[in-house]
Amino acid sequence: MSFADNLKKMPGVAHLEAIRLLDGEELVAVIEHKSGQVGSLTLYNHLAQIYGALTPEAARAGLELFAEHTEDARANPGKHPNVDRLLEISQGESTLRVKHVFYA
Repeated sequence: MSFADNLKKMPGVAHLEAIRLLDGEELVAVIEHKSGQVGSLTLYNHLAQIYGALTPEAARAGLELFAEHTEDARANPGKHPNVDRLLEISQGESTLRVKHVFYA
């Protein structure tokens, strides 16, 4: 299945302003609810709901869901930073905490 098809099966994110990714207390990244990031926001939210954090297992599942973007990210490092992050996590033992930022 394509990434677009996979997104259709995930919970919506209309209530989310952003997701903050934390390594301990250090802010690693922010995925915002804006054009070009909504797909990643949706996928990361989905992984957080299922796994509770971005673990290596969650990252591997996310890479499958990113579908065609995963292969493009492998071929073009830096082009898809949210996929690159999952590639890195999937290879190691690091875990990132996910903090949801809701619209007020």
